[in-house]
Amino acid sequence: MVVQKIKVAEEAAEAAAETAGEAVQEVSRLTSYIQDSIPDLVSFGMKVVFAILFFCIGRILIKWARKLVKRSLARSRADKGVEQFVDSLLKFGLYFLLIFTIATKFGVDTASVAALIASGGVALGLALQGSLSNFAGGVLILLLKPFEVGDYIVEDTNKNEGTVKEIQIFYTKLSTVDNKIIVIPNGMLTNSSLTNMTAQPERRLNIKTGIAYEADLKRAKEVIEKILLDDPCVAKEKEIAVFVDELADYAVIIGARGWVKNEEFWPAQWRILEEIKLKLDEEGIEIAYPQMKVHFAEKPTLSVQGEKEK
Repeated sequence: MVVQKIKVAEEAAEAAAETAGEAVQEVSRLTSYIQDSIPDLVSFGMKVVFAILFFCIGRILIKWARKLVKRSLARSRADKGVEQFVDSLLKFGLYFLLIFTIATKFGVDTASVAALIASGGVALGLALQGSLSNFAGGVLILLLKPFEVGDYIVEDTNKNEGTVKEIQIFYTKLSTVDNKIIVIPNGMLTNSSLTNMTAQPERRLNIKTGIAYEADLKRAKEVIEKILLDDPCVAKEKEIAVFVDELADYAVIIGARGWVKNEEFWPAQWRILEEIKLKLDEEGIEIAYPQMKVHFAEKPTLSVQGEKEK
């Protein structure tokens, strides 16, 4: 019995020694692996730190470059829309170049990246045909200049209208008279007709007034012409015309035309319309409106002589 216990104790001691030896070997392997990997970890960490530092410096340089380009465009008196478009395009391009440069510093193969960009560009182009059309539309707007920032335009297809505030890479922003913002894709603006209300410094008033057929036509024309001549916003050096525009069903339509500056168009039109109404009322000239007159035919009556003959 004693001999057996001694043998069991010896076997247990040998197993413990073997386990301890294996543990020591594993620890030594891990230690050697960490020691061997420390240079790589340090190198990777330094790359990460330098990448972050490079990105921060790149952001500062991009902002500086954008400011420099803005100042140069302002000195050259470039259109505001061109300035906004170039700024957004420059921002996108420089950030893409910055990220691509950082990726190459991490050991990414430039040829593989170029091939990936090419194949991805084809797929992206098919998926984003509308966006590419909008980008091309933005370029055409800046080249052909159908409108500029500050112009008042009317998009004829959907009847959107407002003052142009921004011309960006893909969209143009309009501000309406009630301070709403309308965002229209550039592709829509280049593929449909539009009306630029402020392309010229002056705009023609075209006012129509209907008077009754019984009213004094010549006196009405004199009153309307005097209103145009007395208005301070109507250009006196240009043609002022008052004429019979139409003989309508219920009224004689008198047309009046005059030229005013773009910024004075709406106030002048509202003021002149009010003056026409007040002056024609003072002269007793009726402004016509649709009316319906009903005539009742008299019933035929038989004469007394006819009754006697019957």
